[in-house]
Amino acid sequence: MLPVTSHKQRIARTFGRAAANYDQHAGLQRASGQHLMALVGPRSGWTVLDAGCGTGWFSRSWRAQGNQVVALDLAPDMLAQARSNDSTCAYLAGDIEQLPLGEASVDMCFSNLAVQWCDDLPRALAEFYRVTRPGGVIAVSTLADGSLMELRQAWSKVDQGVHLNRFLTSMAIAQAFVPYRHHFSAARLTLEYPQLSALLHELKGVGAGHLRDGRAPGLTSRSCLQRLDAAWTRHQGKLPLSYQLNYGVIYRE
Repeated sequence: MLPVTSHKQRIARTFGRAAANYDQHAGLQRASGQHLMALVGPRSGWTVLDAGCGTGWFSRSWRAQGNQVVALDLAPDMLAQARSNDSTCAYLAGDIEQLPLGEASVDMCFSNLAVQWCDDLPRALAEFYRVTRPGGVIAVSTLADGSLMELRQAWSKVDQGVHLNRFLTSMAIAQAFVPYRHHFSAARLTLEYPQLSALLHELKGVGAGHLRDGRAPGLTSRSCLQRLDAAWTRHQGKLPLSYQLNYGVIYRE
């Protein structure tokens, strides 16, 4: 088993701190996961791995359809929150890139907005393929380059610091699915906020404040926030924030 990298330990801590109030801020995650579930279609009697389960929202959704669900997350505090929500019967701490499961042990791997935190997307998909039985399905959603574009553009007018993580391009993500029989699609979703504080509070509330290189985002300076707010291009008085969503469904052969 590969060692857990230091940045993944930081990811686990960041999301762990967000666990208790995560669902209050997770509108994007629910919209993405619901679309991903629709791409798969209803299933019953399957064993489903919810990889990156968070608070167990979609573990509960798959269980409600009559499936056995294994809820897996990198953050122990997220797993504890999923357990307190009575999300399923099986909880597993683990890394998507080194799944603690045997070969062909589940019928479906479902992973909603989690693999963007992986070091190696092809490795993550290979792990999903390894643990999925022939005839099963692997359903993945992730964020692509172009996500948080407005926030990135506003920061570029304030300073030259690193405030956001980089995402893979849609082309690179699509390429990772090429070795498998699959369906790939993309969508863009733009949310709007009445004020900057609400936007940043929501990002922090879903753990998105983590930077891969470990440097602090630098959002504490009041003057810095004022400059960021002034640099934002508004739409009908509101602050838009866009996400580039990629969806891939792999059919296990």
